[in-house]
Amino acid sequence: MGNKQEAMHRLPADKRIYLQPGEHRAVDEPMILSTLLGSCISACLYDPLAGVSGMNHFLLANRRYARNMPLSQTEAGRYGINSMELLINDLLKLGATRSRLRAKVFGGSTFSTSNEDILMCVGEVNQRFIREFLALERIPVEAEDTGGKLGRVIHFHTDTYKVWRRYIKSNQLDEEIVKEEHEAWSQGVAEAGREGDAILFV
Repeated sequence: MGNKQEAMHRLPADKRIYLQPGEHRAVDEPMILSTLLGSCISACLYDPLAGVSGMNHFLLANRRYARNMPLSQTEAGRYGINSMELLINDLLKLGATRSRLRAKVFGGSTFSTSNEDILMCVGEVNQRFIREFLALERIPVEAEDTGGKLGRVIHFHTDTYKVWRRYIKSNQLDEEIVKEEHEAWSQGVAEAGREGDAILFV
């Protein structure tokens, strides 16, 4: 559930990691994992008993899907499965147990649509994939903020499993803005004050 105006605790720059598209990270120590999402999806996974958590950032590659076809049977779906399994395997190596994993899911914004029934927009396809995958793996979704027409910056705190989300207008998601955001977050200069309008998912 989202809550406003709860202070986000600070960590030094070397404890803040920015994930680029296609990347994932699993850790067993307090970190802040951040990323910028448009149509992409980030799954924040954690085992609260083992104290292990991680996050990925992926985008399915192809827009054309039959609505009645499981995404795991498509080339793009296999790409998503690979991204999720890489993250899960790294969590398991750090001591997590697959049956104890929990998830918080973000992203999948919609920037284009199609009237053809056999087509789904990129954001919708990514949402559909992550829900199908987590249901198949029996990983409970503790929080979700997906869809809409705005981008998102998210910050996953690996010690508390809380996620801060800040919306970004879709017209800001051009190449230059994305580049600047990546540089800013990767250098660890994002301070809590910049997130005064953020929503907290606990």
